[in-house]
Amino acid sequence: MLIREQDEVLVISGANKGKRGKVLKVLKPEPDADRQSGRVVVEGINQAYKHVKRSSKNPQGGRLSKEMAIDISNVALLCPKTGKPTRIGVRYLKDGSKERFAKRSGASLGGLAPANPKYAHQ
Repeated sequence: MLIREQDEVLVISGANKGKRGKVLKVLKPEPDADRQSGRVVVEGINQAYKHVKRSSKNPQGGRLSKEMAIDISNVALLCPKTGKPTRIGVRYLKDGSKERFAKRSGASLGGLAPANPKYAHQ
């Protein structure tokens, strides 16, 4: 999964379609599931109520609004350069380090792996 925490995403399907938010948590898929499956929790998206009983920790009780996870296929990363939804690619830099990049503009999205001389090129 190439979407990471703190990435800005756009919801592309479902009840919250068109809303933007920051990824709070990436939930990994089950061990026997395919590599592409997974879920993300996005700030302000897919709100649900959790009913809480009165306790010393929560003296008032009542309903708390909480973000629930949505499938990773329902979000698209927003390009930091253009602000539009984009796909994510992986490329090797000249020193052999690996980074994510926005396919729409070519902007770097941060590193994935340290430099490996095997992949270095001039």
